[in-house]
Amino acid sequence: MSSFDPVTLAVIANRLDSIVREMENTLLRTGRSAVLNMARDFSCALITGDNRLLASAEGLPVHVIGMEFLAEAMTDLHPELFEGDAFLHNDPYLGNTHPADHVILVPVFWEGRHVFTAAAKAHQADCGNAQPTTYMPYARDVYEEGSLIFPAVRVQQGYRDVDDVIRMCRRRIRVPDQWYGDYLAMIGAARIGEARLKELCAKYGAGTLAEFVEEWFDYSERRIAHVISTMPAGTIVGEGMHDPFGPAPDGIPIRVSITIDPKAGMIEADLTDNIDCLPAGVNESRTCAMNNCMTGIFNSIDPDIPHNAGTFRRVKVRLRENCVVGIPRFPHSCSVATTNVGERLVVTTQRTIADAWDGYGLAEGACGIGPCFAVVSGTDWRKQGSPYVNQKFLGSQGGPAGPEHDGWVTYGNAVTNGLMFRDSVEIDEQKYPIRIHEVRVRPDSEGAGRRRGAPGTRVTYGPKRDAMTAAYVTDGHHHPPRGTQGGGTAASSIAFKVSANGREEELHPITQVVLEPGELLGHLLSGGGGYGDPQQREPELVRDDVLARFVSFERAREVYGVVFERDVLDPSLTIDVEDTSRLRGSP
Repeated sequence: MSSFDPVTLAVIANRLDSIVREMENTLLRTGRSAVLNMARDFSCALITGDNRLLASAEGLPVHVIGMEFLAEAMTDLHPELFEGDAFLHNDPYLGNTHPADHVILVPVFWEGRHVFTAAAKAHQADCGNAQPTTYMPYARDVYEEGSLIFPAVRVQQGYRDVDDVIRMCRRRIRVPDQWYGDYLAMIGAARIGEARLKELCAKYGAGTLAEFVEEWFDYSERRIAHVISTMPAGTIVGEGMHDPFGPAPDGIPIRVSITIDPKAGMIEADLTDNIDCLPAGVNESRTCAMNNCMTGIFNSIDPDIPHNAGTFRRVKVRLRENCVVGIPRFPHSCSVATTNVGERLVVTTQRTIADAWDGYGLAEGACGIGPCFAVVSGTDWRKQGSPYVNQKFLGSQGGPAGPEHDGWVTYGNAVTNGLMFRDSVEIDEQKYPIRIHEVRVRPDSEGAGRRRGAPGTRVTYGPKRDAMTAAYVTDGHHHPPRGTQGGGTAASSIAFKVSANGREEELHPITQVVLEPGELLGHLLSGGGGYGDPQQREPELVRDDVLARFVSFERAREVYGVVFERDVLDPSLTIDVEDTSRLRGSP
């Protein structure tokens, strides 16, 4: 039993989280691109000097689980670290997620020793790819992908930029000023983490903090071991399917085997029984394969468990080399590793648990980044024809239902679990030469259930004056999010274009399209899968859904078995108890 004071344990743990939040706030308020300052597609973390994840606050799951691999690459490649160093790392073969996620790593020294690493990771609007998008699903290898790869390259020495590296980025990236502004935001966030950690060392001393770290990890391990000890024992196998595309004309099957051993307090997920890497950009990096599977597991158990190296001792993910959800061999491309196949891995894992054990897990949430999340590019006449490249985050895909809760309306996508923000329509239209025509809830798109999935949205937008290119990688069109325990499947994700005369035509789910002035890019975003029998949903909750215009009168009757005295949308909407009971077959 530890003698470490529990009050001090809680104080230091919360202080570390507050340091991470200060780092994140710096990125949000100083990032140049809308990807950072509106969508919040970034994460920060603190890592121990011996490369164990310590604190990540509100970091995106896809970003922070596995951050220790980034610090490990830094220490392996640079045996000698110095105060004032900073490293730029985005190598997916050395622990990063995908090349578009640039990471700044700052080793933190106290009394001459490397005691922590402060990390700031931010998705880039442009990372030097062969095309103006950070997602290259059809890239046959990393060379065709074209991104600049930095394997933990020293980008600051003695607190000053290494100008050669900065010049390389500014020459290759299409929006160099935007990239450099984001780089400065990441540097600023990491340096704030460095300064606050030194203040913490000065207050408590290196010895006390070293003792805290071990006790904090042990406490976290005890917490998750207890939770696992209350779970059912056994091995369960689940399967999912990514939509067909390119080199996978029948789709990409996902297979997850999960073993829960309550006595040992261990969960093991086995991903080795999956297909080999594809000649495409959808392969998972090692970090993404691990963290997306772990995200599905953590979604299925107590949400209050700390997520750090201590917790990870009790959750193991087995991977194999040359596997689409494993460890890619260079030069297989991992351009889209953080989204499509990775999101399928999240939702397949959580649904596998839900299918096996009622009361655990979640249904499937929406997957992929269709037109609503497209990377758009072109030239801006308002700025002397200068180029722009940015990813849009408009509308929302529907979140999955759980045993006791409806899906999250502002869920976004599976790998971020609702932690990102949606773009501001007004600010997007000010910053870029585009006009957003509509963002609205898509009725009847939810997966029905005792607890329903969230509905998706309908979004349309296009260029104001000059042509605009949009690149996107939709999933969930052929295989929409499935429900569990009798819950229904959500509506499909559909990409479409609206011509200048108002005619709608469906687009390919994964493509790059050029829009002329007067045309709109559209997306019907899928909802989340449902949990449990829809006709067990409380009629009052169905009434609320109808009033919110999530569910139509027809769907309320046909799917949920709820009848209203009048099919009129007003606050006094009254449930017809007799007809509802008869329709549901109640005695």
